[in-house]
Amino acid sequence: MAGSGRRTGARRRLAALGRAELALLGRNRGVVFTALAVPLLLPFSVRPALDQLDLKKQGLTVGSTLLTAAIGFSFLFAVYTSLVNTYVARREELVLKRLRTGELSDAEILTGTALPALAIGLAQALVLCAGCAALLHTGAPRAPYLLLPALVAGYLVSAALAALTASFTRTVESGQVTALPLMVLSMTGSGITVPTEVLPDKLAAVCQLLPLSPAIRLFRGGWTGQLGTGETLGALAIALAWILLAVFAVQRRFRWEPRR
Repeated sequence: MAGSGRRTGARRRLAALGRAELALLGRNRGVVFTALAVPLLLPFSVRPALDQLDLKKQGLTVGSTLLTAAIGFSFLFAVYTSLVNTYVARREELVLKRLRTGELSDAEILTGTALPALAIGLAQALVLCAGCAALLHTGAPRAPYLLLPALVAGYLVSAALAALTASFTRTVESGQVTALPLMVLSMTGSGITVPTEVLPDKLAAVCQLLPLSPAIRLFRGGWTGQLGTGETLGALAIALAWILLAVFAVQRRFRWEPRR
């Protein structure tokens, strides 16, 4: 009974913090626009480049490739960059410091703060899958059981790395700079703008080790059905390793008070 009561209390605290964070997020129109609109619009900017690639040779279509790109941009913009700014802003406003004086644990504070961004990301994924199926004729996923692990892995890695990035980001404005390396690496090497299947084998093998590569690979494999059991387990293992590494680093390095 005691354990059940603690879990219920934790859920209530998380829900309350999530609602409060959602209200604060709604006041920042710039962040809301970036989180909502960019993942929906940016994939079409890579369409000309995709037309130059021989996607059919790799068993890919323009529709499935654009859908995967949109999901990748959702990881980066709806969750990663959004949460970097959120964590830094709440720290500099002393919100995180005040929350630590209450009943919330450190994990609950970070998780509750991330809930609105994660909810937006998951909602985007549903809209994107339905929209691309209708407009780009992507059809139904051939291995749908891979889609949920792909989304969970992608959003968890993005949230954990956002907290880690926020730990060495001094201001909200500088967050645009500190978040840039992961964004550039992910967009160019994780298969978001260019599928790793069309890269040279050695380069593709290195790119598959990047933080968001497993989630992108699982999602594309879920739609095309071309990911074998060994490749699936390998992608899941890499994703889990990145999540654990990022969580460990956040526990050691996250700053709860303003940087002076």
